[in-house]
Amino acid sequence: MFLYQPTSGYSYNSDSIFLYNFISRFKPQGTLLDVGCGVGIISLLLTRDFDIVTTIIDKQESMIVYAKHNYAINGLTVKTYLSDFIALETEERFDYIISNPPYYDNAVQQSRNAEIQAARYAEHLPLERLIKKVKRFLKPKGWFVFCYDAKQIDRVMTHLNAYGINPEIIEFVHSKIDRESKLVMIAARNNSKSMTKVLPPLVVFDTKNTYTPQAKEAFKKADTHSIKGDL
Repeated sequence: MFLYQPTSGYSYNSDSIFLYNFISRFKPQGTLLDVGCGVGIISLLLTRDFDIVTTIIDKQESMIVYAKHNYAINGLTVKTYLSDFIALETEERFDYIISNPPYYDNAVQQSRNAEIQAARYAEHLPLERLIKKVKRFLKPKGWFVFCYDAKQIDRVMTHLNAYGINPEIIEFVHSKIDRESKLVMIAARNNSKSMTKVLPPLVVFDTKNTYTPQAKEAFKKADTHSIKGDL
């Protein structure tokens, strides 16, 4: 699958591939909303692989332009919103809402590039407001599947539980087995009462600094070919 990305500014990385792979295990069907879609990488792959009706939203017009182009060149259809998710108004409700949201703390030194800022820093999509809005647009038993900063797992759990979206499955991502986790992937279900299952960690590199079989399988499954080009 070919994907165009801007020559400068934000580009997707392995986090998006790992989140796509994580979501795939749920075999999504029905309606899906990709919040902060960027160039469309995650929902594009899911739309390729599963029988879903996909909607994407991003507040950056440049990202929507790239995402729509990527859907078109791969022969897939999508509905788009150019909007801040917090400001979105629609009667639609979704079986799945997915997101690789900005989660860097504002205290971290920020890029001067506006597109990179919007894609990385939590001030552009505050966690509690994100979850509150997700609650509004999920179907009664819908899923919210996303990734976040592992160091903020306590805040994530607090806000999910406050809005009745129960974290059912969690997987931590480690760059190496002896390194602390910097990313966590969470599948939370609306109005669920299930106990939380913590999966074995996804370890990206082995002791020889090569990709682990888990990581290799995720990249192979995604089968993406990125093209840098201005639209």
